[in-house]
Amino acid sequence: MHIPTSALWGVLLAFVAAQSEAPVVLEIRDYVQLPLTGKVDSRANTESMLARVNGVHEEPGGANRLFVHDLNGPVYIVAKDTKRLTTYLNFNGRNGNPGLFRKLFYEAGYACGLATFTFDPAYRTNGKFYTVHIEDPAIRESSLPDNTNYPGLRTEGYTATPPIPVPGTVQHEGVLIEWTDSNINNTTFEGTAREVMRVQLNTRIHPLGDMIFNPAARAGDPDWRVLYIGSGDGGSGESTSAMRLNPQRLDNLAGKILRIVPDLREHTATSSVSENGRYRIPNDNPFAAKAGARKEIWAYGLRNPHRLAWADNRLLANTVGLHTWETVNIIQKGANFGYPLREGNELLNTDNRTTTLPALDRIPVRVTAEVTEETVVPHYPVVQYGHVASGGDAIGAGFLYNGKIAALRGKYLFTDLSTGHIWYADYREMLAADDGNPATVAAMHQLKVRWNDGVFDSMFPIAQSAYHARGGKDPDLPGTATVSGQGRADARFAIDDAGELYLYSKTDGVIREVIGARAR
Repeated sequence: MHIPTSALWGVLLAFVAAQSEAPVVLEIRDYVQLPLTGKVDSRANTESMLARVNGVHEEPGGANRLFVHDLNGPVYIVAKDTKRLTTYLNFNGRNGNPGLFRKLFYEAGYACGLATFTFDPAYRTNGKFYTVHIEDPAIRESSLPDNTNYPGLRTEGYTATPPIPVPGTVQHEGVLIEWTDSNINNTTFEGTAREVMRVQLNTRIHPLGDMIFNPAARAGDPDWRVLYIGSGDGGSGESTSAMRLNPQRLDNLAGKILRIVPDLREHTATSSVSENGRYRIPNDNPFAAKAGARKEIWAYGLRNPHRLAWADNRLLANTVGLHTWETVNIIQKGANFGYPLREGNELLNTDNRTTTLPALDRIPVRVTAEVTEETVVPHYPVVQYGHVASGGDAIGAGFLYNGKIAALRGKYLFTDLSTGHIWYADYREMLAADDGNPATVAAMHQLKVRWNDGVFDSMFPIAQSAYHARGGKDPDLPGTATVSGQGRADARFAIDDAGELYLYSKTDGVIREVIGARAR
């Protein structure tokens, strides 16, 4: 790892000062165990994770249900009062599995399979929700859903869309689907599905990822039912070929934040219809009028903005770094976050090592592979941590807390996936750090965790205990990473409509709820 120089002393001093404070202890308890979709005796990357839960979403409108999706294919409904669990849909129709999609790619990589699920803001009246799953175009099967085991799904008129191209090799495709449930009061899907977008991906990593609507938007607002999508770089930015610059190029969707209107009936006077005719693109998107650029782009130059969250009407992206920095970014309209020419607040060389920023810190604008005469100043993170023992390998989800636990209010909580560390940053400091100075970042404060009458420095031993209790045979935990070594805690936050937090882990397949916090 590159050793930071004087330009990063602000980062280091904030981090060291925060670690010297008395820690806050987060109190958690087990909420529900998910059915095993992995293998207890496998050491393969994803097979060995007991249940690859990748999101927990409360049904809008106070329906008292959580929808939980597993990368291996299932979508579950969990009744909040009884914890009763039912299977709502299953995307895995590969190799004789009883699900919907015969081309689902789920075997390798930490974000393949059923990647994302989100509810439409008007779900209570229109029954709509959205998913992203990953497909392997080399599989000689139909791209249409097989409703044999889900007869409530009406497939008449369902058609695939032409994939949006990406320069370079293509291994997989990310598929965005709009679902309309005609009866949201039961536990089975009954209705229709419509493919909205299909995006080519260079490799098996960093796919089309998290999706989110602006929760502050109301009917009539410009952002009402407008969907923001974190699109990973598909592994292009670390390559040595020409596709390395895909996150910088405005002619593709790799390494971007996208902004679209999925319902063609919304914002008809202030948007244009997409090339595939399946969604609309707001006219006020920053590159909507730029020749050769993809109109869907809201921000660019990101490696893997795999978790999005809204905080005080600002969009935040937790972005997984390459070898040096994990970051939290406040997403600004049209901003260039630098990757693969920057990582964190440093310059990234073509050998994928970081160094100090140049004196003239500007990046040329690229629509295609060619450099234009236009340049921009990169936008830098407001929180970042390194690939060191006190940090980790990959940032997880984060949320600004405004729930009932007084000790956590005004704090942005987030995790590291491999080490299981949990931190918070003061949200006001994060806003102050968005000042254009690369060295200004908010301080990180590590949280300890109380679970089953024990206090732990991270989620790693908690996930490890539950993994073994459920029959897991790996002596550590499944997975590997540079910092965590053998085993990954794979701990992530989720949040419900009341602003209360949950922690979940793929390695043990357990969802836990945050029930309190106090200074130790």
